[in-house]
Amino acid sequence: MGKLKELTPVMIKAPVKLNCWEFKKCGRQPGGHNAAELGICPAATLRELDGAHEGKNAGRSCWVVVGSLCGGKVQGTYAQKLNNCWRCEFMNIVKLEEEPTTHGFSHTRLGLERTLEKKKQARSTISQNLNQEEEH
Repeated sequence: MGKLKELTPVMIKAPVKLNCWEFKKCGRQPGGHNAAELGICPAATLRELDGAHEGKNAGRSCWVVVGSLCGGKVQGTYAQKLNNCWRCEFMNIVKLEEEPTTHGFSHTRLGLERTLEKKKQARSTISQNLNQEEEH
């Protein structure tokens, strides 16, 4: 029998989760190369969804943003645009990335808001537990 080889620890790097404007390279985020000429997309500034699917603002949940600027034009109501979004490569990548996570994937604004609230409650519970441990 041969000698056992010493194993070198390997860091496994999680894949970078892009926001829609980074993936699509549209340049319609604040400071983007098309923002001044074409306007800023509401998905890039909607703070209520910041952190949804680990994105900045609604950058990883653009399909729930009415009036987003995907494809170079304003997208209509949620019901009108969702049909196009289901065929969107970006949305499907986010879906694949998020399905195996604790909170999973949501294609609705309500689902995203509930997930964000659950994450906020979990962080609050952890913080309270840490504070209690420090007191003892």
